[in-house]
Amino acid sequence: MSRRCNLILDSCCDLPYRIIDHEGVTFVPFPYVTSDGEHLDDMYQSITPEQFYGRMRAGETSSTSQISMPTMIELFTEAAKKGEPTVYLCFSSSMSGSYDVACMAADTVKETYPDAELYVADSGLASIAEGLLAHEALRQWNKGLTARELKDWIEEARYYVNCRFVVEDLEALARGGRLPAIGSYLGSKLDIKPLITFDSEGKLTLVGMVRGRKKALKQMVEFFQKNFDPNQGEHTVIVGHADCPEDVARLREKLEATENGSQAEFIEGTIGPVIGSHVGPGMFAFTFWGPDRRNNVSLTDRIARRVKSE
Repeated sequence: MSRRCNLILDSCCDLPYRIIDHEGVTFVPFPYVTSDGEHLDDMYQSITPEQFYGRMRAGETSSTSQISMPTMIELFTEAAKKGEPTVYLCFSSSMSGSYDVACMAADTVKETYPDAELYVADSGLASIAEGLLAHEALRQWNKGLTARELKDWIEEARYYVNCRFVVEDLEALARGGRLPAIGSYLGSKLDIKPLITFDSEGKLTLVGMVRGRKKALKQMVEFFQKNFDPNQGEHTVIVGHADCPEDVARLREKLEATENGSQAEFIEGTIGPVIGSHVGPGMFAFTFWGPDRRNNVSLTDRIARRVKSE
């Protein structure tokens, strides 16, 4: 089937640029700021990972900001003028205000073009987990889903993205409010490596703690063995790293050595400057299609959700 809508993807998906470089796909880079000014996260088209993380290792800090309202209005206006239905698969609304900005931009454009089909789909994810969702969204887009169908698909499929990642230095995540401060303390003082994932609301959450990277890697592999099912038909596994290729190579080797991993199709990504600004060098991660993460919500949280809905 022919494609029936446009798709917007942002740089926080941390996929190799070649994967999203297609006609009909619009790439939106997030901005980041270093000592020499503002830059755009263009998925390492203008800088290498070694250069970016080398500066961080030398002590330089990097800050980030959300995509601007004028940028989103311009993108949606162009689509509306052409009469092209458009979906923006957005970085988690629980970690950035870009989702709200995009929604406001779409509403602003619809005031002038009331018939425009402009959708903002909250991925509830970031980095390579968002990348896995984007990778499959591209396939569904190619199969001919309408804009509305693609938005609905994204907002249901996101719950089946399973991931784990380990960060070398947790202070940046804690400082930015993206991880509880206790995790940073344990990581820095005791060489405890928290295993981190996303909860069903798109927030970072701790799912385990181990001493050292080797044990963290072991638990990651065990999680994969328990939850990756090649019989479900979705075999893609994305591994990613923030300038620690040896770690991610060991992770991939161990995943491939598992019974189910031998049937997986691996993609390797490098964590871009925006996500890298918050996780720092040394982060490694993997993501795959697995069980519905909503089933992992605690009993008390389920009760709270039911009370809120009533």
